[in-house]
Amino acid sequence: PGTGDVQLSLAQAVPITGAIVVTTPQDVSLADARKAISMFKTTSVPVLGIVENMSVFTCPHCEETTPIFGHGGGEAVAKTLDVPFLGRVPIDPEIRAGGDSGKPTLAHTPDSKTAVAFQEILKNVAAQISIRNFETTTPAGVQA
Repeated sequence: PGTGDVQLSLAQAVPITGAIVVTTPQDVSLADARKAISMFKTTSVPVLGIVENMSVFTCPHCEETTPIFGHGGGEAVAKTLDVPFLGRVPIDPEIRAGGDSGKPTLAHTPDSKTAVAFQEILKNVAAQISIRNFETTTPAGVQA
């Protein structure tokens, strides 16, 4: 998180296909996301998009959805700064449990709503990388 020396050094020293900025819907996190996007643009690192983490919580008992940290801020920042919005990751205790046990949600429960959200984000990231690769390898004047 943030735009500290580590991020800046990596952006300057390592060849990078692009950056994915992850934010929560909270204003303070969105401010950091804006700074990160600005830093990446300044260092000529393409921003592949924004992911909104901890977007909503769905009660496992009643299925009621609650935007604990707000909702939609990541998408709004993406639109304002003209970068792709890659998707939302819900708050899901299974993500933490899977991380602790070494059983990622995508592999352990591939049909869950959370796994589907990750799959959507992965699809969008792959699309942005494909676009980036096309833009950097297509000779000038050639149209697709």
